[in-house]
Amino acid sequence: MKRIKNYPRPQFVRSDWLNLNGKWKFVFDDDNIGEEKAFFKNFPKSIEILVPFTYETKMSGIHDETVHENIWYSNTIKLNTHDNKRTILHFEGSDFITKIWINGNYVGMNIGGYHRFSFDISQYIIDGDNNITIKVEDSLSKSQPRGKQRYKNESFKCWYIQTTGIWKTVWIETVPKNYIISAKNTPNFDDKNIDIELVTNIPLNELQNYEIETEIKYDNEIINIQRDKLDDSILKYKIDISNSYNNHEIKYWSLEHPYLYDINYRLYKNDILIDEVSSYFGVRKISIENSKLLLNNEPLYLRMILDQGYWVESHLTPPSEDAIMKDIELVKKYGYNGIRKHQKIEDERFLYYCDSNGILVWSEMANCYEFNDQSIEYFVDEWMKVVKQNYNHPSIITWVPINESWGISEVSENIEEQSFANSLYYITKSFDKTRPVVSNDGWEHTISDIVTIHDYKQDADLLYHEYNDKDFMVLNNLKPYNTIHKLFSGNYKYHGQPIVMSEYGGIALNSDKGWGYGRQALDENEFIKRFESLTKAIEKTSYITGYCYTQLTDVQQEINGLVDENRIDKFSPEIIRKINEINHQHKN
Repeated sequence: MKRIKNYPRPQFVRSDWLNLNGKWKFVFDDDNIGEEKAFFKNFPKSIEILVPFTYETKMSGIHDETVHENIWYSNTIKLNTHDNKRTILHFEGSDFITKIWINGNYVGMNIGGYHRFSFDISQYIIDGDNNITIKVEDSLSKSQPRGKQRYKNESFKCWYIQTTGIWKTVWIETVPKNYIISAKNTPNFDDKNIDIELVTNIPLNELQNYEIETEIKYDNEIINIQRDKLDDSILKYKIDISNSYNNHEIKYWSLEHPYLYDINYRLYKNDILIDEVSSYFGVRKISIENSKLLLNNEPLYLRMILDQGYWVESHLTPPSEDAIMKDIELVKKYGYNGIRKHQKIEDERFLYYCDSNGILVWSEMANCYEFNDQSIEYFVDEWMKVVKQNYNHPSIITWVPINESWGISEVSENIEEQSFANSLYYITKSFDKTRPVVSNDGWEHTISDIVTIHDYKQDADLLYHEYNDKDFMVLNNLKPYNTIHKLFSGNYKYHGQPIVMSEYGGIALNSDKGWGYGRQALDENEFIKRFESLTKAIEKTSYITGYCYTQLTDVQQEINGLVDENRIDKFSPEIIRKINEINHQHKN
C-alpha cells in the first residue's frame, strides 16, 4: 500500500478525506461561561492557534504554559451534502473532555485524551460554509489518565508541562451511507491464514444484498481474493495468505525483513461497489516458551529504549511526519530493536513507521495517579479503545496498561487494586489473545505474562549481584530491590514468565540544571564506561530476556537522553550500537 503522507490513520485508508489542521480561532474561557453565552453561535473576540499544537507549545503560536481548564476553538470550512453519503469528523486525540457543535447545533462529547474518536455530522452540515466549534475541558485531576503530564502548576522530577485540547490531527472523511466501520486482522503464523472481524453499519433487513470482497496483495501481486456474504453487521471469516496457484511463499514480518501485505476490503451491494478501504498486515508471531520470548518461533532478546515522544516546540505532538521517522532512525542507529513508548499513545503514523522498519513496540497507556471509581471508569474505557484502535499493527508485541503502580499505589496489599490490575490483564487478553500483557510494569506484579524490573542502580556490580545471589531473594519476593518495592504484590509469586529489565540506566551527563538517575557522568568516556558495564551486568544475568534503556531523548528538565531535546547526539552512536549488538549476538 502506497503511503499517503500525513494521512492520520494508515491502517484504514480511504481516498475521500480533508485535513483540518491549520489556523483556527481560539479563546480561553477561564470563567467557564462559554456554554452559557453560546460561544458556539457567536464566537467571541479571539486569537489564532495552529492546530494540532496545544496552546502550551511554541508551534501553536500562543505558548502559554499556565493552566487553563476551559478552551474553545472555531473554524469555518466548505463542505457539500450528499444524499447517499455520510460526513464523519475524526479527532486523533484531544485532551480531555471534548464537546462539538456544528453550525450552532450540539453534536456530542468525548471523554479521554489519548484515543481516536469520531462523530457523524451529516445531519448538521449544509452546502457551502460550515462552522465547527469545539470546547475542551481539562484539569490537573489525578483521576484522569494523564501520563507524564504534570498534576501541579509547575513541572517537577519527570513530570512535564500539561497538554490541553487538540493535540493530534483533526480531519473529515466522506463515506457511503452504508459502509465498513472497522476491520480487526489476526494473521495466523502457523496456519498461513488471517482471521478477520469486519464491522459494518448495514441494517439487518438489508444484509442479504451485501457482500465483502477481500483482496490480499504482496508487491502488487494478487495473492488471494475472496467474497463473503454478509449475514450480520459483524462478519467473521478467514482467508488464506498462501496461494498454491502462483506458488507464493509467505513473507514473514521480522526485525530484519519487515514484510507487509496489502489488504483491501470492498463492500458490494447487488454487485455494485459501494465502499473500499485499504490496509496492510504483517505475518508474525509473538509467543512465550520455557521462560523465553519468541518471535516467529525463534528466540527474541529485547534491546529496547524508552521513548516518551516529546519535542521542544510541540511537546507531545510530533512537529511533522519527518520528525516521527527521524526518531525511529535514531533508535536503529543506536542499535536497539524495540521501543517502549512510555506513558503515551503515540500518533498512529509512528506505528506505521515501526511496522515498515522492523521496530518492536511495547504500547503503554497514560496512567492516572489516584485509585477511585472515577479513575477506574476513565481508565478502563480509554484503554480498551486504544487496544482496539492499534490492534492491527504488527510492531506492537506487548500491552502495558500500568507503569510502576501509578494510580494503584497500594497494590502491594490492597485487594481492590490487585483486582483492578488483574481485570486490565483479563479484559486485554479477552480482546487480544496474541500478545503478552504486563498489567503493572516494573514491580508489584499481580497476574502478568512477563515479569519486568525497573532498577536504576548505577554500580554494575551491585546491579548484577542483586539478581544473582544464591537465594534469588528478589525473584522469590523475599526482599525489595529498590528499598521500597518488591517484585510481586501480596501472595503473588514467580511462575516462570520471561523476565525483562524494562527500565535501567537513566545516566545524565554532568549539568548544573536538570536531573537524571543517580550520579551524573562527568564526560562521554565515563558515560560509555558506565553504560557498557550496566548493560553487560544485565546480559550476564542468564534468565533475563531483554532490557530497556532510559531513554532516547532529553525531555524538558529530564536530561538523561542519548540525544538532547533537539535530537543532537551526546555520545557516539557507533560505540553504543556496538555494545548493544554484541550483547544481542551473545544472547541469541
